[in-house]
Order: sequence, then structure tokens, then C-alpha cells
Amino acid sequence: MAAGSVTAKLLHADLTTRQARVEEVPELTLRKYLGGGAMAAHILLRELQPGVDPLGPDNVLVFMTSVINGLSLSGTNRYTAAAKSPLTGGYGESEAGGWWGPELRAAGWDGVVVHGKADTPTYLWIKDDRIEFRDAGAYWGQLSGEVQDGLEAELGDKRIRVLQCGVSGERGVRFAAIVNQLKHFHGRSGLGAVMGSKNLKAIVVRGSKPPAATDKDGAKQKLVWFKDHYDRSKDRFHQLGSSSGVLALEASGILPTRNFRDGSFEGARDISGQKMRDTILVNRGTCYACAVACKREVEVKELGVTPKYGGPEYETLAATGSLCGISDLNALALINQLYAQYVLDSISTGAVIAFAMECYEQGIIDKRTTGGLDLTWGNVDDTITLIHQIGKREGFGRVLGEGVKRAAQQLGQGAEKYALHVKGQELPMHDPRGKKGLSLAYALSPTGADHMEAPHDPLYAGFHTQGHPMGVLGLIEPLDPLDLDPRKVRAFFETQKVWSFYNSVGMCDFVGAPLNVMELTPLVDYVNSVTGWNLSLYEAMKIGERANTLARVFNNREGFTPADDVLPQRLHEGIGNGALKGSRVEPDKFFAARRTYYEMAGWDPETGQPTATKLAELSLTDVTA
Repeated sequence: MAAGSVTAKLLHADLTTRQARVEEVPELTLRKYLGGGAMAAHILLRELQPGVDPLGPDNVLVFMTSVINGLSLSGTNRYTAAAKSPLTGGYGESEAGGWWGPELRAAGWDGVVVHGKADTPTYLWIKDDRIEFRDAGAYWGQLSGEVQDGLEAELGDKRIRVLQCGVSGERGVRFAAIVNQLKHFHGRSGLGAVMGSKNLKAIVVRGSKPPAATDKDGAKQKLVWFKDHYDRSKDRFHQLGSSSGVLALEASGILPTRNFRDGSFEGARDISGQKMRDTILVNRGTCYACAVACKREVEVKELGVTPKYGGPEYETLAATGSLCGISDLNALALINQLYAQYVLDSISTGAVIAFAMECYEQGIIDKRTTGGLDLTWGNVDDTITLIHQIGKREGFGRVLGEGVKRAAQQLGQGAEKYALHVKGQELPMHDPRGKKGLSLAYALSPTGADHMEAPHDPLYAGFHTQGHPMGVLGLIEPLDPLDLDPRKVRAFFETQKVWSFYNSVGMCDFVGAPLNVMELTPLVDYVNSVTGWNLSLYEAMKIGERANTLARVFNNREGFTPADDVLPQRLHEGIGNGALKGSRVEPDKFFAARRTYYEMAGWDPETGQPTATKLAELSLTDVTA
């Protein structure tokens, strides 16, 4: 987007015909969706016929930045990947930070829409307005680091930005991820498998004309606002990253342990962010133009672990740590590197291994099933072997690479009881039995269980009337994390709009309120300074609601009903140990809260479909529910 212009430019790349075309998105459409998740959902509903095979050539893979991506405000470097998910068969969306989105905008593009399937391994090379479909045969089957190094050498430029699917994506692992610059992941929804199914190894970008704000002075004022309000020395995200969650959740009795059977892990301190800081952390990495620098970068020389691949965040430490009974931090650093090299979703991979461990404990599988692997809790060596197998879809990894839902169906013998998922997507590492509003986030997220759907309940406990950042939305009453009543539903419903708005404008949840200091009003003002609009906070929240509603319509078209908006049975049973031993999500309260949400959202409580009235209120009369 050039200065003073608010027309988005999309690149449509057809891999089947090796043709590229330009789509100019008019200002009216851009203001309605901003970019990111809302625009991606709009494009998918327009481009995709219901019922297509997620791993077939008719699926469409969308990468979408936003109107403020690539400028200078901390946290606004995030962008969206979206497609029909091979893991759930429904709407798939995942955000990433890093460097690729801003580089794409510097090349003059706001998004890339990938169609069809290449005959042979291919990568897309975008250098400003020059588009090339290039041979990726040399990179097929290579780990991510070799691909990055090889492309930098081939193109003779170490400043290219490389977005790639890994070996796991090439081989159709249903929870394969996509990564840029080796460290910044689109983790969830299995979008790496979509990319791999298209024989698209990478999208490489280099741009020379960064976007500029329409009102440069107004935009600069918001940068000054952020600088005045942000203190890195007091920011837990800078100091410990998301890994601060290990000890915090352990203390609360909700650190997911042994496949969510327990809420307390005896090895929690050994895998904590504090332990990482004091031992193997060598740097705090960051994303484009972001002062927070929350990324972990670790080194364990004796295991070959290098900062090149970053370091484990909370979800990885819990998913392959406490969830699998592993308390060896150095081993988890190696496992994190393997996830980065194969480009696997660390949440789903850890969850399928924990599922297999519980099946092993229960006698549903044994060494004959696993090919000789001993999957007892905490077995580091065989866990590492299994990760290699999953990444390559070999051995027992071929079964687990299908995700817990399909793996359980294949194994039978009651394995479904231990397959913890919503809509086919494995549970993230947060326990709704101690954060009751999270039960709605998991059940109602269009992508399946997702911890990034809205802020978590402990933040609701801090609502107050005097200047709380969510007070501008009328959220001023403190709420107990263990309540699941209509007030909690309202808090979730309103803050879900905030995070959907963030996903559409490209704001990082670790920089924006309520997790950090960037408040809603100055953020909206920044959007207006960049675009020249007069967007209001009300309108921004409607964009968030619009995004969520479009994703719901997508799932409705694919046959999803309220029967899919449910939790695994284990969450309705008591936590096995820890400070909240015995706590559970009570089914009657959950289903009552879900109905309240449907009615707040303008969704028919019987069918779960947005009503014609709600679609009209959101200016979506062109959408068919």
C-alpha cells in the first residue's frame, strides 16, 4: 500500500498453470475486513466450494497481512495463513509473527492466494513486482535449516524472507506447520500439509518499498505513546516469554500433566522459564520492529541445539514436557529444534505422543504396535525417536501423524477416551477446569480447540472500573475464574472480538491489551493515521465479530453443527492432583453457557448457524449461511 492509498493488492498464484494475476481489493472491502483473519475468511468463502478435499488441488491457501503490517508499531508484524484444515475438515487459520509479512508488504503485496497444485516441487519467488515459479527439487525432503541456507545461497541474498512447509508438510502430517525464518510458526490447523500437498515448498520474498502512513505525524504520536507506556524491564514477556506459564499454572493446579489426567507436575521447576533463563538461554529474539522481544533462543552444545531455531515456548515445554511426563529441559530444547526442523505443530505433536503414552499404559497398544518403542511416561529417548517418525510419517509415526481423533479410530479398543480434541484439533496446554471461560474458547473456536481465541479467565478477575484496558468495552466487573455463568459468557464474547480484531489487523496478543500495554483506543487511532480513515472502536469490534461469524459460516457449509461444539469427556471429570484436585467443567453449566453464547452471537441455538438478521447487522448479506 503506497502512502495515502488504501487499496490492497493481492497476488493470486496458480500452481497448476504457473500463472500469476493481481487482484485490487477496493477500499470499502478493506475497511470492512482490514486484512488478516477477517479478509482470509472472506476470500476462502468466495473461492472455495464446500466439500473440497483439504489435501487436494481445489483447496486454496491464503496468506494475508493487514493495513498496518510492515510499519513501525511494536506487535503489528503478524499475518494470517488460512485454508480448509486437513486436521478438522473445517475452517483452518493460524497467525505468525516474524519477518515475512512486513517483507511481503515492502514488495508491494498485501496477500498471496495460492491455487492448484504444481506438477513438481516448486517455490514462489516474489521480488517486488517480479513473480517467478522456480524449481524446488533440491529442497524437497530437506530439513528447514538446509532449505533456508540453500535458498539464501541460490538467490545470493541473506535478507530474503523464507516461508516454508517442512518434511512433515510434504508427507501429509495432518498437523504440519508453516514457518518463516526458522522460528516464527503458523502452528495450528495443519496448514503445512496443505502447502505440501500443492508441491509448494516455500514462498520467498524480498521487497524494497516499505509502506508508509497517510498521516505520518499522527502515526508517530502513537509510537511515542507506546514508548511512554512500555517498560521492557518490567515485562514478563521479555524476561521469560510465554515460558513463564509453567510455574504460574503449576501453582494454580492446572499445568496439563500426563495427558490432562493431572494438574500438577513434579518436574515443573526443571522445565520452567526461570530454569531456562538461568541455564540454556543465550538470547531473546524478536519480530519485525517489536520492542518486546519475547522469543527464546537457546543453546545446548552437547546435543547439537543451536539458537538458529529459537527455543521452546510455553506450549512446547508443557506439551512434550509435563503432558508426557518429561522433566529434562535440555531434551526439550532438542525436541523443540526437531519440531522446527520438521516444521511440526508442537502442541499437536506433544498431544499425540501423550495420547499414545496413555494408550500404552492402559494396554491398548504395546511394543508390537509401536514397532518396539517403550512409550512409558517420561521416556525421553523413545519420544525423540517417535518425533522423527512422525515428522517423516514412518513407523508408528504414520498412525500418530493423523492426529489423535483419527489415530484413536484406527487403534480402537476404547482409545477414543484418551484422544483429547475439539473438532479433531488437539487441546492446547491450558486446562478449562481451572479457567472455566476457556471451555467456551475450546468448544466454539472455528479451528477446533484453541487457546488464542480470547484472553483467559485470570484476566477477567482483574476487571475494575478505574482505567482497566477492557473498561472501554464495558468490562468493569471482576469475575471468578471458576465461574461459568452469563457474566463470564459476556466477558468471553466481548474479548473474543478483541482478539479476532487483533488477528485481522496483525496485532500480537503479547503486545496488545489486556496482556500488555498497547490499548485499543490508541491502536485504532494508529490504524486511522495509517489509512486516513475514521474507524471507531465500535467498528473495530464489529470487524472482530465479522471474522468469527465468517469462520462459523464456513464450518456450517462443511456440515458442522452444535454437536461439534463440545469438550472431551476428560474435562468433565475431576483433575487428578494439585491445587484444584477434583475441579471439573460441569456439563449442565457448560451447555447452558454455550446456549447463552449462541444467543448473544445471533446464532440459532438449535442449528448453531448465524441468523439472517445477524448477517445483515454485520453487513454480510452477500454471505449464505
